[in-house]
Amino acid sequence: MLSSMSKTYSTGAILRWLWKSWKGNRLQAFLNAVIGVMQVAASLSMVWTVKYAIDIASHTAEGNLLIAIGIMGTLILFEFLLNISSVWVRNILGVKAQNRMQRQMLSRILRSEWHGKDSLHSGDVINRLESDVSQVVSFLTETLPSALSVLLMFVGAFAYLYFMDDILAIAVVTIIPVFAVLSKLYVRRMRQLSREVRESDSKVQSLLQETVQNRVLMKTLESEELMVERLGGQHQELQDRVIRRTKFSLFSRFILNFGFAVGYLLAFAWSAIRMYEGTLSFGGMTAFLQLVNRVQGPARNIMKLAPAFVAVFTAAERLMLLEETPLEQQGENHNMKSPCGILFEDVTYAYPDGEENPVIQHLTFDFPAGECTAVLGETGAGKTTLIRLIQSLLRPDSGNIYIYNKVEKIPVSPLTRCNIEYVPQGNSLLSGSIRDNLLIADEKATEEEMREVLRIACADFVFSLPNSLDTLCSEQGGGLSEGQAQRICIARALLRKRNILLLDEATSALDPQTEATLLRNILSANHHTIIFITHRPAVMDYCTNVLRVEKAM
Repeated sequence: MLSSMSKTYSTGAILRWLWKSWKGNRLQAFLNAVIGVMQVAASLSMVWTVKYAIDIASHTAEGNLLIAIGIMGTLILFEFLLNISSVWVRNILGVKAQNRMQRQMLSRILRSEWHGKDSLHSGDVINRLESDVSQVVSFLTETLPSALSVLLMFVGAFAYLYFMDDILAIAVVTIIPVFAVLSKLYVRRMRQLSREVRESDSKVQSLLQETVQNRVLMKTLESEELMVERLGGQHQELQDRVIRRTKFSLFSRFILNFGFAVGYLLAFAWSAIRMYEGTLSFGGMTAFLQLVNRVQGPARNIMKLAPAFVAVFTAAERLMLLEETPLEQQGENHNMKSPCGILFEDVTYAYPDGEENPVIQHLTFDFPAGECTAVLGETGAGKTTLIRLIQSLLRPDSGNIYIYNKVEKIPVSPLTRCNIEYVPQGNSLLSGSIRDNLLIADEKATEEEMREVLRIACADFVFSLPNSLDTLCSEQGGGLSEGQAQRICIARALLRKRNILLLDEATSALDPQTEATLLRNILSANHHTIIFITHRPAVMDYCTNVLRVEKAM
């Protein structure tokens, strides 16, 4: 398991990233803001209406009580409709916004450069794409728009209260600056605690994912209890960090709420004294207490923005890290006419953590166009690295790699990958139907084309299965034998109809007779340049060229 990277970004950098991420989500944010403003107007109108109705009922004011009650009913219905609208916008547009951002992040990951190994565990990446994306979208589309309505509620309620009693209004808000200063200290500590919790949460998901994916291995190694114990250790770390964060949060909330409680008690005492002295009606006292609550409520919510900012800053940092890796070369694919060859000129490559021991050193070799070349060598000699260099998944440290035909010769790049069919080592089928797996190579392929590539790959057994192409398999081809899965993977590559076929130990699970038939089928098409990574000397009988690679010393 690879350890996750950690990096702290400046506040300015995070805010710029959030601003960029807000693009595309502004409709939902605007609608939420409008609904929030209307809720503020309805709430403040309700304060006046309740005061008016109570004053009429207590005979301290003249008016029609039924009309006052009717206005109250209308406002209640209006607030009910606003709440329904808010839920609709949050759920319907919210899921669209979250899905859109997930697609954008996944696209960014898939188009980024790859340097031989990933710095983040796949479980950690999934955790970020789910939890952190949700956190950011919720903040941008709900928390920020609600901040506008909270601010309006505070200003409106304060103005209304000030109009009724300026001394009480000023007394109620004097405590707010004190808590604003304290919130800065709160944010700094809470940000660190939240980052630790999210890191532990990612570790738990990574362990769960890896264990479930390899449960057969765990059974054969009799390691079930060990993995459960490891999960328990990760759970304990997560629990300890959550407890630390919760203690700090509860203490901070206690201080905040205690201050507001004192303010509310003072407001109640002041209004009670005025009512006792006859300078305030019962309706006025009710309005006072409602307004104090509407001043303190937004003030309290403004203070709650601090943990919201902490959470979104933590989530944004984790997503920004996913964008740290530069993008591969982008542009229009360079399709070349068949047949194509691959030429290595004095190529050297070492993985980032092994610079002193190059995997490939000063390699010069021509993989001729239209011919079949076997690449032989012991494990660790660099055979798979050779394939990755051809596909421009890795870039050589020195030297050049070209793809060429009779007309042109250009350096390999992500834009020349379109000329390649590739079958990796092992079982690379995805969960779903066999048809779904084939269509990954060409989503417009006809059933006749799928039948043909399955025949060439000696995988026409598919049509004897009860559901034929619609037969379902689980992760990594569960339900099929290794040999069956390999042949379907070869058929999937052939469905791309490209010039160069890379086979990386792609027939390791096949018996010699099936392997021979498959190779004859592929070679008979006579339009491929084939590069065959293999341990089997018998494959050389079908190859016109051989490259032997040796492990660097």
